[in-house]
Amino acid sequence: MTSQDPPFALLDEAAISAAELRRDPYDFAFVDHAIDPKYKEEVLADAPTIPNHGSYGLPSLRYGPHFGAAIKDLLNPRFRHLVEQKFDMDLSPYPPCIVMMGNTTGNYNEGYAHPDSKHKIVTVLVGFSHEWPYERGRLRVLRSSDRDDYAFEFPPEFGKMLMFRVCDHSWHGFLPQKGQRASLQLCWVDSEWYVRKEYWRHSLSALAKANAVTRKVLEWAPRKFN
Repeated sequence: MTSQDPPFALLDEAAISAAELRRDPYDFAFVDHAIDPKYKEEVLADAPTIPNHGSYGLPSLRYGPHFGAAIKDLLNPRFRHLVEQKFDMDLSPYPPCIVMMGNTTGNYNEGYAHPDSKHKIVTVLVGFSHEWPYERGRLRVLRSSDRDDYAFEFPPEFGKMLMFRVCDHSWHGFLPQKGQRASLQLCWVDSEWYVRKEYWRHSLSALAKANAVTRKVLEWAPRKFN
């Protein structure tokens, strides 16, 4: 940390700093309350509304000031320094990229096991679901590409945080479960080119989903009112 880094508005610095670094099956850490639960209602009231499934780049989302304060904390160099200390590495050369995940459909192909892109250096996930009462749909830290071969489960509930170092065996995924599974993904990546590519890709995906919803409404309306 440096004296120039502004203090956090929402993040619990002590809890993040104290989180145990686990080595099995790869380097990861879990923080039960990275954001104090007392902020839950005001932050979630200001969170983006994502009616569809999939991921959305931060620039394409609208949100209020309390959720914005969480984003500002995550992009604060003070938080990057905490992550650097956790994994004993320098992240200063790597730009951040943030996407927000919306609902899940319960389709089996969602949540498939993957180790993350080779362009990602460290991935941080923060839950923004009001609650997650389901047994399925929790992100699993996997020992292999088998979604049943897991070492840890992360519920995407408000304020919970999972961070891991990306490597060729950083497998993770979740079992299918339909529900409002809101979570944020912050990654430090290897280039600004990759940031632009991710935001462009997710923007196109969001546009396609919106158009699909519009088509369904237009198809439904004549049947409803004729």
